[in-house]
Amino acid sequence: MNPTVPTEPPVENLVDALLSDLSNTVLLTQATIILAALVLAWFGVRQLLRRFPDESRAAWHINEWPRFLVPMLALMQILLVRPLLHHSQTVHLLNLAEPLLMSMFTIQLSFFFLRSIFNPGPGLRAVERVVSWLVWGAVALHIMGYLTPMIESLDAIGFDLGKQHISLYTALIGLLSVIITLITALSVGRLIENRLIAGSNLNPNIKLAVSKIIRSLLLVVAVLVALPLVGIDITVLSVFGGALGVGLGLGLQKIASNYFSGFTLLLEQSIRIGDMVTVDGRFGEVREIATRYTVIRGRDGTEYILPNESLITSPVINHTLADRENRIGIPVQVAYGADLNKVREIMLTAAAKHPRVISTQEPRVLLTGFGDNGINMELRIWMMDPEEGLGRLKSDINWAIWEAFQREGIEIPFPQRVVHMAQNSL
Repeated sequence: MNPTVPTEPPVENLVDALLSDLSNTVLLTQATIILAALVLAWFGVRQLLRRFPDESRAAWHINEWPRFLVPMLALMQILLVRPLLHHSQTVHLLNLAEPLLMSMFTIQLSFFFLRSIFNPGPGLRAVERVVSWLVWGAVALHIMGYLTPMIESLDAIGFDLGKQHISLYTALIGLLSVIITLITALSVGRLIENRLIAGSNLNPNIKLAVSKIIRSLLLVVAVLVALPLVGIDITVLSVFGGALGVGLGLGLQKIASNYFSGFTLLLEQSIRIGDMVTVDGRFGEVREIATRYTVIRGRDGTEYILPNESLITSPVINHTLADRENRIGIPVQVAYGADLNKVREIMLTAAAKHPRVISTQEPRVLLTGFGDNGINMELRIWMMDPEEGLGRLKSDINWAIWEAFQREGIEIPFPQRVVHMAQNSL
């Protein structure tokens, strides 16, 4: 008669079998083995990743590899150790660790491939990591046999609303469904933007407008998909649409106006990202055209946040719309006794020596009028870098003109008053 061979407990009884070992030192031994396997796997992955050059880390998403390599290497170590301990003691904890590590490796690897394909932004990456751990937590509870009792407990906490039962479980499932659908919509939108729109020859404004339209449409689709999953009838959107129409008529018209004004700016290309503009006396570079506002960065580092509607209804000076050549005038006043030909020569020389003044457009000196205290002159020059600002350019040329006037003895007048004293006759 063959000796009885100990059989392994089924998956749903792994925890019960584990609890039976709590009074033994066997549990402590196996827990130490699992902890050591995780630590060795973590150090091994860390040493492996250090061998990759810095230039390839971003391309291969090296920093995300530990999330699936650590459980995989730990699982391999446990698979090697478990047969050695199986003949001398029960290995219930190791039996439980194997499916947990395998599920963690599978889930984290799947989410890693999804992240590599869609390349989400920083915010979506944080949400995606949380969702991946929630999914693994649900799988882990199922493996340990606690998922069904926990669902029943969560479902018991709730209330009935008409024919629909709303519980903590349905609320959590609905929230998770909405998050997953929104992440999927935003990730697909980012994928289309990075792979299709970015590689096309479209104007940057058109690319941005198409990207925003695609994201908006995907978000609408995500909402339409998420609502039935939560258990909400899509027909309630008709009521919501009526409420939205009333809201737009009462107080949201400004938001809607700014929203559509943003698309108008992007599509008609009157203002583009990178243009140098002057709006309400504010000069700066257009850094961002968002859904509701436009960001203009001034020369002093401050950023002006202007509603899109104001850029449609207010006068806007775009210094780089047609071309980058801009003309500026520098006024100078000299005394009536000055040699105007010499003054003209000095002003042209000062303009010709400045590196920002372009030579394709000839500088000119105009006599603009005869003032109360002197003769008014103006130096007109052209430049091609309005993003560098005008203050330093004018200062450099004024400084050069002042030094030349000092050398040549040309006087810059100042206000004078002549007072005649009338004598009273006795």
